[in-house]
Amino acid sequence: MRRRPAPAALLLPLALLLAACGGNSAADTSSGGRTDGKGSFTLDVGDQKGGSEAVLRAAGELKNLDYKIKWSTFTSGPPLLEAVNAKAVDVGGVGNTPPVFAAGAGSKISVVAAWHGTSKGEAILVPKDSSLKNPEELKGKSIAVAQGSSAHYQLIASLKKAGLTLGDVKVKYLQPADALAAFTSGKVDAWAVWDPYTSQVLQAKQGRILTDGDGVVNGLSFQVAAPSALKDTKKAAAIKDYLERLRRAQDWVYTHPQAWAKVWAKDTGLPYEVALASVKRTNASRIAVAVDKPLIASEQAIADTFTGLKLIPRKVDFAGFVDTRFNDSLPPSTSTPRVFKES
Repeated sequence: MRRRPAPAALLLPLALLLAACGGNSAADTSSGGRTDGKGSFTLDVGDQKGGSEAVLRAAGELKNLDYKIKWSTFTSGPPLLEAVNAKAVDVGGVGNTPPVFAAGAGSKISVVAAWHGTSKGEAILVPKDSSLKNPEELKGKSIAVAQGSSAHYQLIASLKKAGLTLGDVKVKYLQPADALAAFTSGKVDAWAVWDPYTSQVLQAKQGRILTDGDGVVNGLSFQVAAPSALKDTKKAAAIKDYLERLRRAQDWVYTHPQAWAKVWAKDTGLPYEVALASVKRTNASRIAVAVDKPLIASEQAIADTFTGLKLIPRKVDFAGFVDTRFNDSLPPSTSTPRVFKES
């Protein structure tokens, strides 16, 4: 059967279509990228398109570095964590699900920093003219989702809240590019996805939110380091400084949403309106939080869920994959994210 192509306005840049929050991913596309800073010591940092490097540069946090940062860009979290495991990268940023799968694979990784934001961008979308009004009506319907992604867990949790299980729906495991085409051509009844895809569909008026992940999933994102780097005194000190710069940059995003949206749009190819909507809905809300016991318990619940579904081959003890040395005086991971207010 031929598939009608999605409208051009809905086709996100390739870099973002590949950059799933987890699950099956494209191959590592680390580029060896640019190098910032000065001095003989180098910190190897893994990044994703429109990620840490872009926000640090926009916020002016790459100035006065007394060490070098060598940037490597990856298509998504899983290959980035593979590089961390291989000691090719010292530290890098990912969403809440890739560390669970890396832990399940026995990778040598340590979660060293966390941010807590709203999960309003984690949504189950339905076409604008869909007859579905609430999640309970998803029973028997077809839903597209990227396998093993943060959206996959959000789908499971949202169905559970509605009294349903994955067995009650027809799950279509599709990566974002194929899921977008299936959604806009009516091949599926719903799509479980994350921002900026959520904002893209809403801005194009091609769909609406049936339910979102706020209060259902943990809304966490992480910086993950190689244990070998943490054992190196110089690298550990550089990682501490790097994390402090990231925390300040996130504060800058909250107070400068339009400026960050312009940078993000230019860096990724997103339309400015979509980038700004995503920043206001999701990105600006994030606050730096401690890597603590509630965080570990929340990630453990995700791991146990995927183990139960046999998507992770063995029991995971997530507590063995964190390092709390950089918590300082940060608020607990359960702290309420910021609410963006229009100026």
